[in-house]
Amino acid sequence: MHQFVNELTHGETVEDTYLLSEKHLRANRNGNLYLQAELRDRTGNISSRLWNATENLYSSIEEGGFVRIKGKVQLFQGSLQMILSQVKAIPSNDVELEDFLPVSSREVNQLEHRLKALLFDIADPQLHALVECFLIDEELMTRFSSAPAGIKNHHAYLGGLLEHAVNLLEVADRIVDLYPPVDRDLLLTGIFLHDIGKVSEFSYERSFQYSEEGQLVGHLIIGVELLNKKVLEAETLLDEPFDKELLLRLKHMILSHHGTYEFGSPKLPMTPEAIALHYLDNLDAKIHQFAQQIEEDMNPSSVWTNYIPSLGRKLYKGTQNPMSFQGLNPPPIEP
Repeated sequence: MHQFVNELTHGETVEDTYLLSEKHLRANRNGNLYLQAELRDRTGNISSRLWNATENLYSSIEEGGFVRIKGKVQLFQGSLQMILSQVKAIPSNDVELEDFLPVSSREVNQLEHRLKALLFDIADPQLHALVECFLIDEELMTRFSSAPAGIKNHHAYLGGLLEHAVNLLEVADRIVDLYPPVDRDLLLTGIFLHDIGKVSEFSYERSFQYSEEGQLVGHLIIGVELLNKKVLEAETLLDEPFDKELLLRLKHMILSHHGTYEFGSPKLPMTPEAIALHYLDNLDAKIHQFAQQIEEDMNPSSVWTNYIPSLGRKLYKGTQNPMSFQGLNPPPIEP
């Protein structure tokens, strides 16, 4: 029986297999080497240390690989960590992969059905044809339905990209009538395509990592390249050229959706649809991140989470802690 990370407690002795998501070989004040590692399974991760490590040991284990460990859990500065006494690499065929890759709690088939229902409701004939060219690409859509939306920060699990896209489409479909300057069909198409490049940016067969293409190019450019390819297919389907301005607006939405230069956007949002996409995307990501941090916090005795460096703050869990990450999911989608 696997000892899941979210079930570990102070003082517990552990002998089990985990995914090694990060490793660092460091020196203490006396110059002695120690291994700093992040161990994870599908329920979360735990910081770990092995004192008196060696370079040979460090080189024998691989980030994204699996390790068999012995150690003891302890509470340190409000957080659980593991002090290791043994670390050994093991082959991936010796483990149950479903224990290590987190998955969406929502039914993928229902999400796929809802995605198609919302996108096929697009009335503009050119955008409708373009979206159809994506949806009939079975290989691409299989990857889209499997990919995470991120490595760590939000929707970082199998099916996360699909779930994130459906969330945004649902919200946009509900509020777009309140904003007449925003073109509904263009916004829905841009939402669907804004992260489409993540199907190639990430590697997610064994663990969540950036692919070589993801590291060197990134999902914004990959997304524009996919868009250019599918526009050619749409032109064949329509038997007419695709509107140039419409294509520019879609490319702009993909390239500007991070919102600011410091967050990786080569362009700032310059259209109503682009700024709507940016804020909807950020809203869904941030609410998901807050809820997940609260749910996975490993300090149950406090109404506050530990300090979260990526957010620059602690989060308030409340005295009753009614917020459950799983409970924040919308009601099941009717098939």
